[in-house]
Parts: sequence; structure tokens; C-alpha cells
Amino acid sequence: MSTNKQLLERRNAAVARGVGTQHTVFAQKALGAEIWDVEGNRYIDLASGIAVNNVGHNHPKVIAAVKAQLENFCHPCFQVTPYEVYIRLAERLNELAPGPTPKKTLFLTTGVEAVENAIKIARYHTKRTGVIAFSGAFHGRTMMGMALTGKVAPYKAGFGPFPPDIYHIPYPIEYHGKTAEASLQALDALFKSDIEPSRIAAMIIEPVQGEGGFYAAPVSFLQALRKICDEHGIVLIADEIQSGFARTGKWFAVEHAGIEPDLMTVAKSIGGGLPLSGVVGKASIMDAPLPGGLGGTYGGPPVGCAAGLAVIDIIDNEKLCDRAMAIGKKIASWGALLQKSTDCVGDVRTTGAMCAIELVKGGDADQPDADLTKAILAEALKKGVILLSCGARGNVIRFLPALVISDKLLDEALSQVREAIVGLSNQLRKAS
Repeated sequence: MSTNKQLLERRNAAVARGVGTQHTVFAQKALGAEIWDVEGNRYIDLASGIAVNNVGHNHPKVIAAVKAQLENFCHPCFQVTPYEVYIRLAERLNELAPGPTPKKTLFLTTGVEAVENAIKIARYHTKRTGVIAFSGAFHGRTMMGMALTGKVAPYKAGFGPFPPDIYHIPYPIEYHGKTAEASLQALDALFKSDIEPSRIAAMIIEPVQGEGGFYAAPVSFLQALRKICDEHGIVLIADEIQSGFARTGKWFAVEHAGIEPDLMTVAKSIGGGLPLSGVVGKASIMDAPLPGGLGGTYGGPPVGCAAGLAVIDIIDNEKLCDRAMAIGKKIASWGALLQKSTDCVGDVRTTGAMCAIELVKGGDADQPDADLTKAILAEALKKGVILLSCGARGNVIRFLPALVISDKLLDEALSQVREAIVGLSNQLRKAS
């Protein structure tokens, strides 16, 4: 059997350098909220495949649905000989999408495909070209995805030029003194100095930023954007790729603001571990492109659609929206106690089970501590906990446990992470 070290050497020799890897342990098997590496070491997974495994690794109902579909067929291509499982999943999502307006759905394979197609649909519907996105945003790695993404390194550096007519305004972040009012003023200034609203096709926003640092947009801000888009005929796109499917305590994070987006992009946890993404939106907008204008060879793969139906049933039957809120409360309480024992935790943020802590020096929000963040991730891994970092400054640790995680397992993981944080911060204090 190969060791982690051997596989790392092979990986470095065979895989393109540009494919980053957060950790250097190699998975052998996984179940629920746990992963075992090739050497038999067990880890509590607080990353969930970057919010893919909301219902946990290898949920038996997902596995059963996949096996049943595989016995029928794997890939006839929906655009050649369509199949019912695609339609059934579209019907379920149309029912779940927020707001009273009739909905339709398009299925694809990856999150950035969903983003690209949402922009295509919005441009076709409005006959406009301009798109507004936000600082700190992450919308994928294709040329359009990178253009929309509001962070240069490592996603955009060296890959330009990007598609034109993309504009960014500041995302409101209370912890950093970026108010919703200031962001709206920046939007107004954009309309006055760079592009008139009548040329804007769409505005795309993550209700809770993912790679940007797990910052939640204020409810009042999202409501204001809805009003502005309505006034100017702009398509409002909610990017729910990381925040959807019960992660924030609602089916979709935008529901916390009580608004209806025109389009939503979904991916990650929709497939329970299988590649699947989609655009869900108002039927009149979704139907704008002519037949043949949308699609893809692997769009809406039958096995992924079968898994998606199982995921929806699991979230419903196991009440995972409620479970997400309980997980968030537990992590918020843990984080508040941690703040009292160390000055390196500047902020604790939870929107359901989409949780983060921001690490700074001496409690100062203006002094991010990316080095400590990296050290904590490495130390937590030694203690058997898998974590991810994020944020424009590289100083945010995000917590994305499977929503099926037990309290006992979550408590064990948080205890180990606390030991790592307190121990390393004490070492740094002594060294200084």
C-alpha cells in the first residue's frame, strides 16, 4: 500500500503544479463526517469537500439512488434522448426556489458552468452586456468566472485579459468597516461614472461569500439590491453554489433576506458528491434563449440527478436545515469562549453551519495573521481534523462540517482545533 509521502511524490511528478492541494494526506475511504487516509489515520472532516458533502460522505440513500440509476443507464445525453430523472429533479428545485414566480431549471456539471450560463441567460433576456460583481467574490476559474471573481491572487494573476463589461463594487463587511451604505454609494457612483444602469444585464452576488471569507451580506443590503434591480430591469443572480442546500439553515441563503432572486446558481452539495450544477430561475427569464442556446454533453447527468433527488429527500427527512442552525450555534458559542482566551481570534461568524473565525494579531482587524492560519491548519491536521482557510487576506478558517455530524464528533473536533489555536498563539506570544 502506498504511503502519504509516496503519493505526494507521485502527485508532484504527475499532476500540474497549478492544481493546489490544501493538505498532504490522501483519502482512502470516507463515511459521514470522517475520512481515513491511505495509512489508516482517521480525520474528522470539517471541510466536506468544500461544502459538497452536506449530507455526509457516502450517505446510504445517495449510494442506493446512484446504484439504482447505474443499473438503468449512465449517459444517453439529455439533449439526445432525454430522461425522467432530470425532469423530476428540475420539478423539485422549481418548488424549492424562493419566491412565488413560476420557475424553470437548467442542469450542467460544474459550478462555474452554472455561473457562465446564468450570465448568458441574463444577457439574452435583457439584450444588455454589463455585469456587476463584488470584491472578494469567487465565481469560478473559466475566463468569465475569473472576470467576475473579485480576488486576483491566485485565481486571476497571469490569466488575462478577461471578458469586458464586468464591474466590481465593494462587498459590505461590517468587521472591516465596509458598510452596506458605502457599498450602495459605490454602486450609485458606478452608474454615474462608468456605465448607465440601462446597459447592465445582471448583478451577481453570493448572499454569504465563500472563498472571500464567509461574510454574510446584510439583509437590508440584499433587499436594496433587489429594489435597484427591479427599478432598472437588471437580473439579480444569487450565487448559492457554496451556501445552498441547507448549509445556512435555509434551503438557500438568500431566503434569510426574504427576497426572490431572478436566477440562482447551484452546485456542490446538490449532487451529494457527484458532479452536478444548475441554474434555477424565473421561467420567463430562463426561457429567453432559443433551443440549442443552452446545454452541454454532460449537463444534468442521470446519476447526478438521481443523487440530487436523494439529497433533497435526506435534507427534508433528517431536518438538516434545523441541524445546520444547531451546528452554527454550537460553533458560535465555542468561538466566543475562544475569543476570551486568546487575542488572535478577531471575529467569529456563523450563518447556520457556514462558519468562520478570522485570525489577527493582537485583536486588531487591520493586522491579518495568515501565517498563524496556515500553522493552525497544519496542527489541526496532526490532531486529526481537516480544515480549510479562505479570505482575501488568507487569515480566515472556515468550518463546513457535514450537517449529519453528531454533537460528539463535532465537540471532539472543536476541542482539537481549540488546542491547536491556543497552543500556537501561546508559542508566538512567548517568542515575541
